[in-house]
Amino acid sequence: MDPIADLLSAVQIQGAFYGRIQVDVRWAPPAEAGLHSRFGLILHGHAVLELSDTLQTIQVSNGDFFLLAPGREYALFPDGGSPLSSVIAGRFGFDEAHARPLADLFPRLILLRGVEADIAPLRKTVELLVSEVDASTQGSEAAVQHLSNLLLIQALRSHIQISSGESTGWLRALSDSHIGTALNSMHQRIEHPWTVASLASEAGMSRSAFALRFKELIGESPLEHLTRWRMYRGSDLLRESDRKLADVAQAVGYDSDGAFHKAFKRVLGIAPGEYRRSVSTL
Repeated sequence: MDPIADLLSAVQIQGAFYGRIQVDVRWAPPAEAGLHSRFGLILHGHAVLELSDTLQTIQVSNGDFFLLAPGREYALFPDGGSPLSSVIAGRFGFDEAHARPLADLFPRLILLRGVEADIAPLRKTVELLVSEVDASTQGSEAAVQHLSNLLLIQALRSHIQISSGESTGWLRALSDSHIGTALNSMHQRIEHPWTVASLASEAGMSRSAFALRFKELIGESPLEHLTRWRMYRGSDLLRESDRKLADVAQAVGYDSDGAFHKAFKRVLGIAPGEYRRSVSTL
């Protein structure tokens, strides 16, 4: 499993849409309970995107797409004397018990300009999503679910491809020729008895240089990242299967369910058995 697939398997996504918004006055998405990642696609015209937590403002125009990290809020308002702008606005909703990896690793803002060639498929996906929501016919709910996953994949992938100038970040690390190779190996064989030395070998780097570069890009050590993702993969197995705890532990690289239990509670703040019982009632 590649890192983006790992990320999406660790969360449960529900797409929701506010519809087509005419930005003639200041507009902000309605306040809602739960953890959300809000997005917008500028259909035509110009507007100003204001990020509520920093009051940073960004000019956006026809074809631009933005996606905020879970928990961040925004507002849009008219851009001076520019003509009325039209926006498709929506959000991804996440079950808070499953969304921690996304909140931790998601870029604070993904901004894809309409002039970027890679945005065309993403724009089409947004349009298809809106069509399915508007139709509300048989199969629409399943279609929205699949298209929501596709939209998030497209946004993350496009961000990786155009963000080579960023100095840090998990998605930036994926595009690094050395660290990205090690990350892919780690996620594809999560159960392997990885060490910093063996991961450095995958990356084609010395152990010390690898550990330093990994920490610079991701903000945690290679083995901290490995442990965290083992717990997220374990939570996915606990949620989606009835496998015994010992089998789940082995599937993510632990020889004993006791060691897995201890790591799971340390990383996710809840015991594996308690976690399984809580998600089975959702």
